[in-house]
Amino acid sequence: MDASLPATSLAEILARRIATLDPARLPATVRRKCEDLAVDVVGLCLTARHEDYVKAALAGWDEEGSCTAIGHARPMSAAGAAFVNGTAAHGEDFDDTFEGGPVHAGAVIVPAVLAACERYNPCGSSALLGIAVGTEVICRLSVVVPKAVHKAGFHPTAVFGAMAAAAGVGAALKLEERQMVDALGIAGSMAGGIIEYLAEGAWTKRLHPGWAAQSGLRAALLGRQGFLGPRTVFEGVHGLFHGFAHTTTGNYDALIGDFGAHWVTQTLAFKPYPCGTMTHPYIDCARRLAARGIKAEEIEELVCEVGEGTVHRLWEPLAAKQRPTNGYAGKFSTPYCIAHAFVRGQVGLDAFADDAVKEPRVLALASKVRYQIDPNNPYPNNFTGHVRAVLADGRVVEERQPHLRGGAHEPLSRGDIEEKFVLNARHGGWDATRTERALGLLRTLYDGKIDLSSLRG
Repeated sequence: MDASLPATSLAEILARRIATLDPARLPATVRRKCEDLAVDVVGLCLTARHEDYVKAALAGWDEEGSCTAIGHARPMSAAGAAFVNGTAAHGEDFDDTFEGGPVHAGAVIVPAVLAACERYNPCGSSALLGIAVGTEVICRLSVVVPKAVHKAGFHPTAVFGAMAAAAGVGAALKLEERQMVDALGIAGSMAGGIIEYLAEGAWTKRLHPGWAAQSGLRAALLGRQGFLGPRTVFEGVHGLFHGFAHTTTGNYDALIGDFGAHWVTQTLAFKPYPCGTMTHPYIDCARRLAARGIKAEEIEELVCEVGEGTVHRLWEPLAAKQRPTNGYAGKFSTPYCIAHAFVRGQVGLDAFADDAVKEPRVLALASKVRYQIDPNNPYPNNFTGHVRAVLADGRVVEERQPHLRGGAHEPLSRGDIEEKFVLNARHGGWDATRTERALGLLRTLYDGKIDLSSLRG
């Protein structure tokens, strides 16, 4: 061993902590969050099942097998199911978010672990442990060097998702400590995902969680078979953070310090709107302004105080964000989301159809939306909103949102999440009977054998 390398690496410490976990001893709040994740992710797969990008993802994967691509009749390999389900779950940008990252855990971890269990270890309690571990790892990785991965041009969900999927699948398949270290080391060479999709609303962000899910699954299987990976995959001079955050200096204690004793998973946020999470508080502000009786035609300008870290993805170039090129680009445009919420009173899946983002009245208002960087904005630790309307008669009316609705400060209830599932399943073409049967399965998913065959077709 090189004298400059640590005697015990971060991956080794993490693997040791994971090995001590028992699904029967997980906190009730963590189990409940994992139950919510399964319900939410399956519903999201159903709502996207007829979308062109899902059809392309399904057709572009030629491995057959015994695993379930949710909402599709064709049985797939474990990796194929993980890829298709991860792509579908994230495709409408309606999936969960960890506010400290931000990262999307469910769309990576749930598809990876369920595919692995369906194929290799159909045990509900193992799936529960794998989903809990994978979710915890992706969330913790995202706060080691906050904002740095995004700033370097990469998608944190894609980068950290591969690592977390390896950990989650490894936990579900009961990898030994050395096998887990190898799996994490291997996953580091499979991680990736650039954010150039922002330029024209391309589809690549949609596949990032799916690719991370299948990458982590494959890394875990390779590690289980003794394929060697670098044990210093996180902190090494050529490790994950050097490659994707351009630094090896970070708060690594955020990853391993109290892992298994304190669970950040329980703070995971579920989305009420199908678009970029940081826009949600601004949508709430816009809806409240409209509810006060203000008319769009009365508005001279809408000025928003924002966190600097959100500008390059959601606000700039401003002229392009005020006129998104297609529906998918609209999901990452705060000006458009604000204007649509104000004019239409709600932001649902239909807000991001290609025709919807061309609505003249919405675009006229979006052209009046501006931003100011607030140096005291708490992003990414908390997502806030602010809209100040300057009216033609000289009045100034403001609305503020102190936190993300659906997040740790104002979580969605199980009833809210199941209602969202029903709406998503209906949007995907399932009738009430089949939807209720699926909910029944998901409510007891971790109590017996993992069998997802009823979710096909």
